[in-house]
Amino acid sequence: MTDPAVFEFHPGTAPLLISMPHAGTYVPPEVAARFTEPARQVPDTDWHLPRLYACARELGASVLVANYSRFVVDQNRPPDNASLYPGQSVTGLCPLDTFGDEPVYLPGQEPDEQEIAQRREAVWRPYHQQLERELARLRSLHGRVVLWDAHSIRSVVPRFFEGRLPDLNFGTADGASCAPGLSARLMAAVQADGRYSSVLNGRFKGGYITRRYGNPEQGVHAVQLEMAQCCYMQEHWPFDYQEEPARRIQPLIETLLCEALAFAGQD
Repeated sequence: MTDPAVFEFHPGTAPLLISMPHAGTYVPPEVAARFTEPARQVPDTDWHLPRLYACARELGASVLVANYSRFVVDQNRPPDNASLYPGQSVTGLCPLDTFGDEPVYLPGQEPDEQEIAQRREAVWRPYHQQLERELARLRSLHGRVVLWDAHSIRSVVPRFFEGRLPDLNFGTADGASCAPGLSARLMAAVQADGRYSSVLNGRFKGGYITRRYGNPEQGVHAVQLEMAQCCYMQEHWPFDYQEEPARRIQPLIETLLCEALAFAGQD
């Protein structure tokens, strides 16, 4: 059995790039053999996002989807493993524990610095090189582009936040990764829909991708959307896609992407 490609990439023609850095589930067998039983279910995956965002390619967006699990290497963490939320509980570039605070590895089987460096070069870096190339291509075509970092998470994760997470959690690095006009459009669209709770720069302000690539002055406007998984799927094993709730939220997802495209197309 050969390892899959690091990512799947579908180039588009519109000024919108959708990144899905945590949608992958692949773990090399030799790594999975060192995992605990809970970790082998890769529970912290952003499950089913390509299916949920099926409209993206129809809208002409470019779509970049990671194939490897975040338990191998987390594409949305800095390469030096610096904390994105100092003073708060976080998981790292090569996570050692799950969102449920369970160990990923069997005792004594954790990756050393050399293995972490190898994963960074073999899996993390190609994803980011592709992301950079596509942003440059779209900017050359359109001048202004929106980078949409798509995520999902269980609605209740006591390790990271109290109570239940809002349905839609937009992050713009406290306004640094995109122009205020874009975030205003997105929040207004959710409010007009009226069916889902939302917050801007709440518990999730955007991870490494949003913060690293969002540069409004250079024409790149980055937004992270962290969606509560109960909006479209079963939050616990076997993590099934749920057709009815998914169908309810997909029109809003399309509306939000259309708002991003309208913003990118402004003179």
